[in-house]
Amino acid sequence: MSDLPALFDLSGRVAIVTGGAGLLGREFCRTLVEAGAYVVVADLDKAAAFRVADELNSGDNSVSRALAIHVDVTQPVSVHNMCETALATFGRLDILVNSAALDPKFDPQHEGSQTNNFEDYPLEAWNQSISVNLTGMFLCCQGVARYMVTQRKGVIVNICSTYGLVGPDQRIYQSPGKPARYKPVYYSVTKAGVLGLTHYLATYYANTEIRVNALTPGGVYNDHDETFLKAYSARTVMGRMARKDELNGSLLFLVSDASSYMTGANLVVDGGWTAW
Repeated sequence: MSDLPALFDLSGRVAIVTGGAGLLGREFCRTLVEAGAYVVVADLDKAAAFRVADELNSGDNSVSRALAIHVDVTQPVSVHNMCETALATFGRLDILVNSAALDPKFDPQHEGSQTNNFEDYPLEAWNQSISVNLTGMFLCCQGVARYMVTQRKGVIVNICSTYGLVGPDQRIYQSPGKPARYKPVYYSVTKAGVLGLTHYLATYYANTEIRVNALTPGGVYNDHDETFLKAYSARTVMGRMARKDELNGSLLFLVSDASSYMTGANLVVDGGWTAW
């Protein structure tokens, strides 16, 4: 019988988390460190990445488990430098978590945003989102894959969304007396593309020890207003939004040996949103 705790042990492994300073990215980084991994906190927001790394390193002054790196995932040179720095610091690359993305928000900090209807959606915004959410993920996968091929082993997890599986329910974004808001078109299109990339890479690396899977979260609570919270919660089987730490177990499962016979799959953690 397998030693169950050992299946989830990441001791000695090295992970890159893009978008590592984001709402879920911070949680992913913390989870990986707690499982024994060395973690590269990679983010466009350099200051935020260093804050996360400092927090992760504060618990053990004798060992620095987290390294902050500024990265622009849309730029090949920046992605290459991220991988080279991680390799020079830790000596190997075992895990990539692709969490960096443009994600249209509907929390209080973004009040009044996302008001463009489809007919008037700006081409510039569309192109930017494709560059970050798809091209950026492609470049990061390409960057780490070179090292994983040499090591003959590695794990990639691409963060998707329920809106990569089903269309947005635009009704939940509307509030009485306020301008109409919409989950923009790029989000569904790019997240659907994430699944396509995941399937492609999994089959491309067939008969190797390089595994590629997707993790699909539902909505995560982040101080949303009561109107939105009620509307979203009513659409889920579990009747609520996710807590920000409720994806951590699924992420650890996918990057660890616990999922060793799993590739090309999509693990959906959405409180039942897509089960109706």
